[in-house]
Amino acid sequence: MRVIAGIYRGRVLKSPPDNRTRPTSDRLRETLFNILAPRINDETRFLDLCAGTGAIGIEALSRGAAFVTFVDRSKKSCALIEENLDKLEVPEAQTDVLNLEADNFTGRDHADAWDIAFFDPPYESDYSLVLHDFGNKNDLLNNDSLLVVEHHTKNRMPDAVGSLRRWRILKQGETSLSFYENA
Repeated sequence: MRVIAGIYRGRVLKSPPDNRTRPTSDRLRETLFNILAPRINDETRFLDLCAGTGAIGIEALSRGAAFVTFVDRSKKSCALIEENLDKLEVPEAQTDVLNLEADNFTGRDHADAWDIAFFDPPYESDYSLVLHDFGNKNDLLNNDSLLVVEHHTKNRMPDAVGSLRRWRILKQGETSLSFYENA
């Protein structure tokens, strides 16, 4: 698995030794970041929720995001993310790695909101609690922010959740990305 573009382009990321983590494919990651590119700049706060290897958040950093929060319930995944960040020599001031369940993280109060959030839980997960928090809490997403949810194509996501409205679905094989914005 490699970083696709930006300052860390071509750098190899360490993958987990087991098959329990399902990293977003390079092809889908490239398509995702072609869509996100106009929204990422040196002030962008990015949230990689259910981060796994950290590839999505690292790609955001590589493409110029100011800060990325990585959240994963697995201590091993968090250690792998830290290892990948250290390998790339990403300044610690640009990242935060948290070992929490997604709904525990979104249910908390946050001092700073995010401009882009990427949520990629295991496909068999119940997405509803986390989606509810994003749609109904004011401290997770900034105005004009974006939530992207990766899910199995057969797993239908709602068109609206609280203040969020889905404006795009991108399908690639058995995987879909649902894009939500504040209405």
